[in-house]
Amino acid sequence: MNMRLSQTAQDTLCANALRFLAIDAVEAAQSGHPGMPMGMAEIAVALWTRHLKHDPADPAWPDRDRFVLSNGHGSMLLYGLLHLSGYDLPLDELKRFRQLGSKTPGHPEYGHTPGVETTTGPLGQGLANAVGMALAEKRLAAEFNKPEHTLVNHHTWVFLGDGCLMEGVSHEAASFAGVQRLSKLIALWDDNRISIDGDVAGWFGDHTPARFRAYGWNVIEAVDGHDIDAIDRAIREARTHADNDAGPTLICCRTTIGRGSPSRAGTAGIHGAPLGPDEIAATREALGWDHPPFHVPQEVRTSFDALRIGASQRATWQQRLDAYRAAWPEEAAEFERRVSGKLPTGFKVLADAILRGVNNEGATLASRKASQQAIGRLARALPELIGGSADLTHSNLTDWPGCGAMRADASGRHINWGVREFGMAAALNGIALHGGLLPFGATFLVFSDYARNAIRMSALMRLRTIYVMTHDSIGLGEDGPTHQPIEHLPSLRQIPGLDVWRPCDAVETQAAWNSAVQRTDGPSLLALSRQNLPHQSRDTGQLGDIARGGYVLAEATHGPAAVVLIATGAEVALAMTARDRLQADGIPTRVVSMPCASAFDRQPAAWRDAVLPPGCARVAVEAAQPDGWWKYLAGAPRAAVIGIDRFGESAPADELNALFGFTAERVADTARRLL
Repeated sequence: MNMRLSQTAQDTLCANALRFLAIDAVEAAQSGHPGMPMGMAEIAVALWTRHLKHDPADPAWPDRDRFVLSNGHGSMLLYGLLHLSGYDLPLDELKRFRQLGSKTPGHPEYGHTPGVETTTGPLGQGLANAVGMALAEKRLAAEFNKPEHTLVNHHTWVFLGDGCLMEGVSHEAASFAGVQRLSKLIALWDDNRISIDGDVAGWFGDHTPARFRAYGWNVIEAVDGHDIDAIDRAIREARTHADNDAGPTLICCRTTIGRGSPSRAGTAGIHGAPLGPDEIAATREALGWDHPPFHVPQEVRTSFDALRIGASQRATWQQRLDAYRAAWPEEAAEFERRVSGKLPTGFKVLADAILRGVNNEGATLASRKASQQAIGRLARALPELIGGSADLTHSNLTDWPGCGAMRADASGRHINWGVREFGMAAALNGIALHGGLLPFGATFLVFSDYARNAIRMSALMRLRTIYVMTHDSIGLGEDGPTHQPIEHLPSLRQIPGLDVWRPCDAVETQAAWNSAVQRTDGPSLLALSRQNLPHQSRDTGQLGDIARGGYVLAEATHGPAAVVLIATGAEVALAMTARDRLQADGIPTRVVSMPCASAFDRQPAAWRDAVLPPGCARVAVEAAQPDGWWKYLAGAPRAAVIGIDRFGESAPADELNALFGFTAERVADTARRLL
């Protein structure tokens, strides 16, 4: 009995230590969110001291559990846990919460703070990231685990709040997780019934347990979120569901936001503001915490310290890996290559050979079809490449021979995401974060708006995520302005770190895919046509130039260029025809294809000036909102842009091109007027 009381007192001490680390850090910063860490402290103690499998000395250990703080505004809870568990996050960094250059920014940032698995803050996306992580775990386990050799076996844990569940992306992600039966996914819901505006009863009346049961989740209801033993029992039950492959689990934890604060607990006032000296003093007295700011009792450090057990768990797994390597040497080597993020030996040579082959074929076809062929070629060399579409497989053309379908009971490589663009993109980020797989997802370019914040997050985290966006302009025709992207290309190009490719033919499409799969410092997006695009002739030397993002496709003849025509995608063919007409009139004309403006921007100034000579007139042509092109016309003495600054129409593509002036005659006439 005394031992039990001692354990209870120890658990309470640990929970209060987390509370006061958050209180003190927010007070020092004079900004932040203390309410959630104070309310979820016992939940964190139960998971992190009794269940979480991780090694703070090796945050990248492949078989660690993944922990996602979807309600990322409560970042001080995570920072406290990482510090106490033994990660390289000294107490001084907690004291510098939210300060320039600290490892403790306002919301958790992947790649910035050791142990942070994903960048969270935009609510709901952490849950969707976790779905991607759990999907990756299941896919890799199916691929690499063998009888008597279990190499991949870990859980994905999510903390989430009411705000996460209000976001629509939570519906998309949770529904997908249920149908895929992602049993290793366990979410703990901070059911405190408070959001920024107050008591959520006025705007959030969902029956959340029933909702998740309808998704196919196991639901453990009415858990006292301040009773560590009750939370522990719920987690054990959830792990039993996982062991029985019974689908994901939601644990509903009833909590009080800001627990311990005498006057503000349970109110919106403690969600996102410092407590202030008087309330902090009252909270210390109420909780019996007589320690100075940022003090952590040694008993707390001992309870949380995961270095010893983490090293033991990792060593046990390493023994399994060694035994696996002895029994399955080729598979072990492939697993280690994959989790390291490295491409197969000789891949660049292979990719270059594929590109030359496509150039030699000289096929005229839609770039979406060229993309499908590129996926098929690369998938044979990259078993880690997986992906699919948001219910548009046969329009985006994202399946390939032998891909197989990914289902709850089948481990194929093609994913039917359903009509869930946002959930798809956020889950792709989770797959990329997990490691071992190279994910892509597709929809129409106009619906990138649905996925935009997840695309932004993949760029912010510099992830190897690939987006395939087809039906890229008014060239899709009769579906009309609801489906014709106008502002999307320039808007997406404004996202820092996102490479937006708009290839003009099958060769550039293959080059774009080659670049995307070889890129290691950020995501790529391919904007592809519905309509056929003619092959453009190139010599072998030009093939390597495509990866530079902008290059001379056709040089002026009969003297130096008087005008440079710059184009992307389908409009490159217009520029080439206009060039023929201008050359026939004695006007030396160069055509520059610019499939990826950001890749071009990364080139040395000498290359950029060689492609776009400062003294030449320039005309940019693209079936999109035109303003962004003036950046590339600034060095020209005379310049013009042919674009679209209004929404489209429903009509056959040829009629639309004529209506909006996307004709070779207009391009040539514009150049003549400049000269």
